[in-house]
Amino acid sequence: MSKLRGAMIGVGFFAVNQLNAWHDIEDVEIVAICDRNPERLNKMGDRFAIAARYQDAAEMLAREQLDFVDIATTVSSHRTLVELAADHKMPVICQKPFATSLHDARAVVATCNAAGVPLMVHENFRWQTPILAVKNMLASDRIGRPFWARFSFRTGYDVYAGQPYLAEGDRFIIEDTGIHLLDVARFLLGEVTTIATSVQRINNTIRGEDVATMLMSHAAGATSVVDCSFASRPEFDRFPQTLMEIEGEKGSLRLDRDFSLTVVDSEGTSRADVSPFLLPWAERPWHNIQESVLNIQKHWVQCLRLGTAPATSGHDNLKTIALVEAAYEGAKSGTTVRPGL
Repeated sequence: MSKLRGAMIGVGFFAVNQLNAWHDIEDVEIVAICDRNPERLNKMGDRFAIAARYQDAAEMLAREQLDFVDIATTVSSHRTLVELAADHKMPVICQKPFATSLHDARAVVATCNAAGVPLMVHENFRWQTPILAVKNMLASDRIGRPFWARFSFRTGYDVYAGQPYLAEGDRFIIEDTGIHLLDVARFLLGEVTTIATSVQRINNTIRGEDVATMLMSHAAGATSVVDCSFASRPEFDRFPQTLMEIEGEKGSLRLDRDFSLTVVDSEGTSRADVSPFLLPWAERPWHNIQESVLNIQKHWVQCLRLGTAPATSGHDNLKTIALVEAAYEGAKSGTTVRPGL
């Protein structure tokens, strides 16, 4: 079986994780990279021994023989680049959020459907080992049907140092981090019927919101709270870990700091270490995120080989984008919103 030939568009802050993960997958080879910044392009090309380097995505897609393209640029360029890939009948992975609005997201999905090409959104939080452990615990029915949950990501980490553009947009934490937690809430508890949102800006040097709290009702009957903050000062800052609590009809579970999963049911209390594997190229505290990148990219390869739809397909991720839009609408209007596609 020949290796899949891939290319990356955008080799900035986060792309090093994707390139490391592609290198770890035996039947994939990244044969070309593209970035408008020549210094960054050459640095990454040298690091991963990729000779084909382009500053124009259209030129790269026209010249290279590829099996897929991985887009890791900022959100404003996503629609144009995904549609360019679709024009070349090219299966495509795109970083989240894969569009600046629900309207654009619908258009991107429609374009890929019309072209008959797979589209996967790089929504990697679902693929974190601790979150997969929670999913498996729920599937085991040990705590029964969930009726309440909290998903929390609160930190004082200086995220702006590595990604200064995050301080410049009118939207920040819901679109950048809350989107992950909203997707995890969907993944674990099912679809959302209503959402109410409160936002704050604590850091006055940024333009968008850096604190958000969302209260959601799920179609299966659960209520969940999603809260995220980059303005917190906790005693133990566990960035970038997501903490959670879920209560069910037969018991409860808690994913705590240091990746401890505690389950309480009729038989008592049990604890398990659900820590992610520390990959050779990974570093703490990012290793949880970094392992999830490898997991989701392995999933993509499997889907390409089998011809199946990715779990985080563009079609599926429309529901997460709709939640983001509903959250901002509710924060602005002060009302509870029904997310709609």
